[in-house]
Amino acid sequence: MRIIHAARELKPAGRKVCLAIGFFDGVHLGHQQVIRQTLTDARQHDALALVVTFDRHPNTVVAPDRVPPLIYSLPQKLRAIESLGADTLLLIRFDQAFSEQSGEAFVRGLVSDLGRIQSLCVGANFVFGHKRGGNVELLRKLGADLSFTVHGLAAVSLDGHTVSSTRIRKEIQGGDLDRVSQMLGRAYSLAGTVMRGDGLGHQLGFPTANLDITGLALPPQAVYAVLAETGGKSYRAVLNIGHRPTLQNPNPQLRVEAHLIDFTADLYGQELEVAFVERLRGEKKFASLGDLREQIAQDILNAQMLF
Repeated sequence: MRIIHAARELKPAGRKVCLAIGFFDGVHLGHQQVIRQTLTDARQHDALALVVTFDRHPNTVVAPDRVPPLIYSLPQKLRAIESLGADTLLLIRFDQAFSEQSGEAFVRGLVSDLGRIQSLCVGANFVFGHKRGGNVELLRKLGADLSFTVHGLAAVSLDGHTVSSTRIRKEIQGGDLDRVSQMLGRAYSLAGTVMRGDGLGHQLGFPTANLDITGLALPPQAVYAVLAETGGKSYRAVLNIGHRPTLQNPNPQLRVEAHLIDFTADLYGQELEVAFVERLRGEKKFASLGDLREQIAQDILNAQMLF
């Protein structure tokens, strides 16, 4: 999948373009429906399929006190969209200037830069533009004026409830990761860049990769069996999410750290993605580091029995 940062970079060479637009956090079943409709339109009309998304949540700019924790990091989101088969993705930098653009100006700008738009697909409740002034009704008016079809697709339901990014975040934080995976249409995973920790894992004999998970929704604090992927390879691993109460740190910080079983390479600065398999136990304070070491060894054994 080709990634561009301005619509004029597409250069469709006279071909029509079919658009899917959204923030697409998690690329869940509802988002997949929007993107697949665009791919279907593109095949039917010999057009290019272009997914349009943003590099950060709009609230980061327009309502910084109400930024939700994200389901996916940006690299995760882009990989999930690519897996659906899009030709090209337009990744727009959502900054102050962009937030002040009206919805109509945004769409007319796309038409000007792309040439002939065949169709535009969004969720039925999609809103966009300055002060969220644009919606599906506006898109249909613009479509009639600018000769493109608009699909405002109804939300997907699971167990009688709407699948949405908001609902998925709540399920992640509540720990129902099986339900999360169902709504995502793939195993739930968490990804971040490996950063340097304090070396406690090495001291205990179980080196860990500490993930930078800034801004992401997290499952409850616990120890999990996971599959860790980095560099195109997958490894069995144990993941700890918690404050490490055994250390009695007066200012404990939440850590997300993975021990990759039978793995010794340096991962600093690399992205690590962990897919959750099963919760092993809750976070617990141990009487000594020796007791903690014994429990970690048991956690690894329990994880190995699961795989």
